[in-house]
Amino acid sequence: MLLVLASMAATAAEENSVTPFSTAQPGTALPPPWRLTTLPGIKNPTRYSLARDNDVVVLRAQAQASMASVVHPLKLDPNQFPVISWRWKISNVLRTASMQVKAGDDFPARVYVLFDYDTRKLPLMQRMKLAIARQRYGPDTPAAALCYVWDGKATAGASAWSPYTDRVRMIVVESGAEHLNAWRGAERNIVADYRTAFGEDPPAVSGVAIVSDTDNTGESVTAMFGDISLRAVPAMQSGK
Repeated sequence: MLLVLASMAATAAEENSVTPFSTAQPGTALPPPWRLTTLPGIKNPTRYSLARDNDVVVLRAQAQASMASVVHPLKLDPNQFPVISWRWKISNVLRTASMQVKAGDDFPARVYVLFDYDTRKLPLMQRMKLAIARQRYGPDTPAAALCYVWDGKATAGASAWSPYTDRVRMIVVESGAEHLNAWRGAERNIVADYRTAFGEDPPAVSGVAIVSDTDNTGESVTAMFGDISLRAVPAMQSGK
């Protein structure tokens, strides 16, 4: 799946923190500026809703041979807020998924970090590929993104380019079925991950996104996501 950003209002683009799910009410609309994004031609979007789990409101994703994303625009300096953290849990892994091929490019749960990359820096061939992708999938198709995934097969720490584009680096954060139906916390340094993936310092963060997709494999899964936060590295860890 190639993630496509939703159109962003100017006021939403000024956000510099991620709106929590935990302060919303179950059964209501997603708290702004979170919004659902689907691709043209997708007849069966993943269903997202706010639900209460262990007395905390979270985002529930129900994927049945489906795909859709929930996107939150941001305007944030990753060097000031390099640490992303979140919680997630899944009901099952996907048996036929594979992060190596388009036909298997499904995950029970993904968390994207999107970057406002200057496309003029791309080689001509990559600019042409991105232009084609934006014609097909929409003008906000990201030019650079990190995609943190829960995979059923690849080991935690493994990484690979998306089979759709070498501008999205997938990183396995959680792997396998050992912790099904249990909340798992995750934390990553997006500056370090971006440098490893792209070989340069990251540009500004333009958004985060949550995805549960099974459109390629035709399988089903329920995933839940807690609040996402981006924060500074504590002074003791940063050496300041």
